[in-house]
Amino acid sequence: MTPRAGTLIAAGALVAGTVTVLPASAATGTPDGTAPAGRPTAPLIWTGCGTKAYPRLQCATLKVPLNHAAPQGRTIRLALTRVPHTAKAYQGPLLVNPGGPGGSGRGMAGYVAASLKPEVAAQYDVIGFDPRGVGKSEPALDCEPGHFKPVRPDSVPRGAEEEAAGLARAKSFAKACGDKYGDVLPYIDTVSTARDLDVMRAALGATKINYLGYSYGTYLGAVYARLFPERVRRMALDSVVNPHGVWYEDNLAQDYAFDTRHKDFDAWVARNDATYRLGSDPAEVDAAWYRMREALRTAPAGGKVGPGELEDTFLPGGYYDGYWPRLAAAFSAYVNDADPAPLVKAYETLGAADAAADNGYSVYTSVQCRDAVWPRDWNVWRKDNWEAHTKAPFSTWNNAWYNAPCAFWPVASLTPPDVTNDRVAPVLILQATEDAATPYEGGLALHRMLADSSLVVEQGGGNHGVTLAGNDCLDTHLDRYLADGTVPRGASGSDADAVCEALPEPRPAKTAKTGATGASRADREGAPTAGTALHGLLGHEQ
Repeated sequence: MTPRAGTLIAAGALVAGTVTVLPASAATGTPDGTAPAGRPTAPLIWTGCGTKAYPRLQCATLKVPLNHAAPQGRTIRLALTRVPHTAKAYQGPLLVNPGGPGGSGRGMAGYVAASLKPEVAAQYDVIGFDPRGVGKSEPALDCEPGHFKPVRPDSVPRGAEEEAAGLARAKSFAKACGDKYGDVLPYIDTVSTARDLDVMRAALGATKINYLGYSYGTYLGAVYARLFPERVRRMALDSVVNPHGVWYEDNLAQDYAFDTRHKDFDAWVARNDATYRLGSDPAEVDAAWYRMREALRTAPAGGKVGPGELEDTFLPGGYYDGYWPRLAAAFSAYVNDADPAPLVKAYETLGAADAAADNGYSVYTSVQCRDAVWPRDWNVWRKDNWEAHTKAPFSTWNNAWYNAPCAFWPVASLTPPDVTNDRVAPVLILQATEDAATPYEGGLALHRMLADSSLVVEQGGGNHGVTLAGNDCLDTHLDRYLADGTVPRGASGSDADAVCEALPEPRPAKTAKTGATGASRADREGAPTAGTALHGLLGHEQ
């Protein structure tokens, strides 16, 4: 729920090709999933847009109704990618979504097709897409370019004046979105995006879809399955949003989880004190981090990294521990060597917002503020966030300001659908127990809401996005499921149907100073760099 950096296409930019699009129908528009009369469906026209890593990648665009309740009205365009199947045994399209909301998914098709077991991937057309409002889809939202330009005010307000400054920024962003996109904002929401998936299904000529969703993509998948249970063939959901907390309560729960995960980072740094020289007691390391944060309040590193930017830089470490070595190296260089350069570099690499991040944040707020009711009384936010900050100071106020435009959003909120489902085919749920972005309780909750679902747990794992990231046990379960629908079944009364061990924790950089550039790869015993590649595509998001 706190995406910070723009989603990357790790394998390189897609090569643009000429795309021809014919009108496609809105396959649904009513709350129960039934379809109003719409435009006739036409097949997609795919053209080559391969990269060096994924030479078989193809691109297309698809017209969908802006308002699915009025399918004959205004249309918008979605950008799609595909790696086509090669096997004679064809199992249909596999739609993949990296999360967000606001994450670009065009880069996911190549990565997923290359990361699945080859004989499994060969049986699917793997489909990536930029959801409505995102990336190459049109219109692409960018409410207030440069909203995260450094140096921002300290995220933790010290007094009424600083709080007022934060509120002014939030109000300005919400107003800018309404002024620029007032005609579009009522339709930037999860239910509309789920209905887009069904237009894709029809345009792909499929009676059912297969689906792999990460993070927010799990909620999108659950909503689609609720609307169209008979159109789900297979669905795998990795790192699950808790449907009971959409979205205000989920964000508060996330504050506590990220603070815990930051303390895990402190403990790891303490265990590697010989490298980082920040203390052998996690409390020492934690105190040093907050002293660094305080120093940056008065003297931002490189004129770029103040307290808010520091939090933006270290938040990715809460999503993926493969970043810990470079973060610890930058931390050590700043504290022990009075050298801010590695910290600035880490910020530029992991925390800084570019144009893609501005777009992602615009869609993030548009979806979350529209999807569900948020408190409109700032006194509620103030009380709840100070209460959370007292126990979990790492990123509570950073997250509060990130979501604060929802207190002033120019479009009324919807009521989230109940995603309880006893009609959908068995869904495979994969979840790490120590995930901070989507805590374990969410995976357990959705497992109980989806009849016949199967829950695979990464015991002790703290990363967000766990399949196709180097854990062979988890990947085996995913491959088996996509191959023939097999899901594990646990003993009666147990929460988990299968348990996988977490990957080993990362190894420290050989020296603290080299870590700022050399430790970004998944430097751990026995683990490939798949985690780094996947998290580059997922971005730092819910």
